Amino acid sequence: MDKTIKNLPLVSSASRRSFLKLSGAAGVAAAFATTLAACGGPAATTTGTAAGGGAINKDLIIEAGISYALSTGFDPLSSSGATPMAANLHIFEGLIELHPATREPYNALAAADPKKVNDTTYQVTIRDGAKFHNGAPVTTEDVAFSFTRVMDPANKSLFSQFIPFIQDVKPVDAKTVEFTLKYPFPGFASRISVVKVVPKALATDLKAFDAAPVGSGPYKLVSAVKDDKIVFEAFADYNGPKPALAKGMNWLLLSDAAARVTAVQSGRVQAIEDVPYLDIEGLKSKVTVESVQSFGMLFLMFNCKKAPFNNKLVRQALHYGLDKEAIIKKALFGNAKPASSYFQEGHPDYVKAKNVYGYDAGKAADLLKQAGVTNLEFELLTTDTAWVKDVAPLILESWNKIPGVKVTVKSIQSGALYTDRVGTGDYSVVAAPGDPSVFGNDADLLLSWFYSGATWMEKRAYWTAPERAQLQELMNKGSQAAAADAKKITGEIVDLISDEVPLYPVFHRQLPSAWDGKKLNGFKPLPTTGMSFIDVGRTA
Repeated sequence: MDKTIKNLPLVSSASRRSFLKLSGAAGVAAAFATTLAACGGPAATTTGTAAGGGAINKDLIIEAGISYALSTGFDPLSSSGATPMAANLHIFEGLIELHPATREPYNALAAADPKKVNDTTYQVTIRDGAKFHNGAPVTTEDVAFSFTRVMDPANKSLFSQFIPFIQDVKPVDAKTVEFTLKYPFPGFASRISVVKVVPKALATDLKAFDAAPVGSGPYKLVSAVKDDKIVFEAFADYNGPKPALAKGMNWLLLSDAAARVTAVQSGRVQAIEDVPYLDIEGLKSKVTVESVQSFGMLFLMFNCKKAPFNNKLVRQALHYGLDKEAIIKKALFGNAKPASSYFQEGHPDYVKAKNVYGYDAGKAADLLKQAGVTNLEFELLTTDTAWVKDVAPLILESWNKIPGVKVTVKSIQSGALYTDRVGTGDYSVVAAPGDPSVFGNDADLLLSWFYSGATWMEKRAYWTAPERAQLQELMNKGSQAAAADAKKITGEIVDLISDEVPLYPVFHRQLPSAWDGKKLNGFKPLPTTGMSFIDVGRTA
């Protein structure tokens, strides 16, 4: 049976990745091979052959080299770190899932497409025989609990902001769950993928569950050691549409870029994520290297309550004052595209913004003059992410060429930057990476991450201009609109934020991944930060 959702509309059809033709991806998946079965064991079993690979041997172990630290636990109520988020793609299931590589929605725990009863009521049946990793059956009580705990304000789940349209979730019978919505939401089917189903009997102990997660996905977690590795094994009782194609997985946590490159060069691993730009050409003689376009961006965020950055002309001037092409060429070796919209070119909802900030130092100077700013001195704060630190000196080089502008830079660990400086209002301008596409791909979700709620606009950018209310009104309208109208409203939103720029992209990055296609079958770079081995197996 074809599990791909076909019958329900998506918000602006944005979950369907038209940009697959353009090879889009933000994070790069990685896969590696150390054969734990090499010392004997049962005869190898094989299945199928995918393009570019040999027959899959399900008795082999996939090893992965991961570039991000294990920064949080695994409970999908709260986990937001790149590595645990990627792990959870394999451990947990939603009713609906977005395939990590294609971003196509498909029925996971759902037995069939959600049934639309009316504009504000949907029913979803769960698949027969689904089990959690502890052997317990998945019930409709577990499904309802999984949603209500995300929606409960006391739990402060960051995922609650993605399902504000849900009023109530309740079991109808042993196989059916009913959703009551606050208002019509055309993107219901794909959006509920943000909530993963957990066993009610275990997940009430938040601390314990965060450390020892139990899901219904194709792999179960065996162990996780910070700064070392994460170990998975295939879940034998999994009966869903995306079974494990390997006996297990070992994810090696290799945050050091040189260590990842050495690992793939030596053949210790078959693939790595987050290939350093400097090493791309050198790796091409040994493995496949591909840079794929992402939504993931470097953005500028301004302290909009602090003069003169409370004047949009100053914010616009600093965007015009960046030589983006030179920055991308020198720091990223061409692996990015200057922003011409909030969305990257090729995204289903891409529309060129009213204001496109090409490099124009003269216009930057004129805008500062119009704003009455003759001497502008400030400190740029950045995260300590390696590629951001590479970009920062070139940002300063551009800005310090503008008459009357003098900028210094300080790189800070991300958590400290947002807690100690941004959260207290002790900053002027921040340059940092951002990629909410890990949660979903529709326009409403991507815009909501930064521009809805209080977290970013009120508590970080301190943007309280009248235009913010106008923006929220447009976003509320767009989230409830049919596809044709939503596209037009999205264009209006992009134009507004490109004019106000409290937080706005400088460029959208391309991320290179490297892998040995002779030893991995089905591997594809991801269109989000992170990595996935869904539909991926070992061949040797």
